[in-house]
Amino acid sequence: MRLSIGSLSKFSGVSIRALHHYDQIGLLQPSEVAESGYRYYDDAAIERLWQILFYRELDFPLAEIGEILDSPSFDRNRALTEHRNLLTQKRERLDRLIELVSNAMKGEQNMEFKPFDTSEIDALREQYAEEAKARWGNTDAYRESTKRAAQWTEADKQRMEAESGEIFSGFAALVGTDPADACVQELVARWKAFISQSYYNCTNEILAGLGQMYIADERFMKNIDKFGTGTAKLMSDAIAIYCRN
Repeated sequence: MRLSIGSLSKFSGVSIRALHHYDQIGLLQPSEVAESGYRYYDDAAIERLWQILFYRELDFPLAEIGEILDSPSFDRNRALTEHRNLLTQKRERLDRLIELVSNAMKGEQNMEFKPFDTSEIDALREQYAEEAKARWGNTDAYRESTKRAAQWTEADKQRMEAESGEIFSGFAALVGTDPADACVQELVARWKAFISQSYYNCTNEILAGLGQMYIADERFMKNIDKFGTGTAKLMSDAIAIYCRN
């Protein structure tokens, strides 16, 4: 899909003025700007706008939304699960309100106030907001990665995706190899350098924490193991050895 800024405004319900503002602050930049000056948005940009609107629903400031979406640890599937849970809560509340109105139209006198209660939705919204802040906290590395991400071009993103995929594939090809093996350790060094060049200065302390997260968090393990079962475990073990030496 490729939409002009006017079409995206109609499609999303977000005003053109707001889209211009998002562009100015680096939150949502057009995928292409034609010689005529017209802005165009591709599928990735449209999905990013969708994520922005969800976090606005959670009352996040625009600056924090940008930091969350640009964080290298942002988990799209986790975010979608949270979106669905919140929407399900809202749907259930609306269903109760519709039932209450329908019963009133039939003449039933049921003075029930539970359907008007938004405390469960508010609690869920607050929970997700707190989890997001804890998960993508305001660390120096986090701020540095956000600053760098604001300067990425589409070519940069494609290059980084290709390089990270190549490194993951390299680990996958070595599953079953001793994590202390020189070839595996060379890949760890390359992964550390990639993070430092692309996101933030990756110290051994940070790298060790990432290695633990690759197997402790099922979402990370699942994403990494898409390159081959056991890839996340090999990376984690190899990183632990690298950081001890």
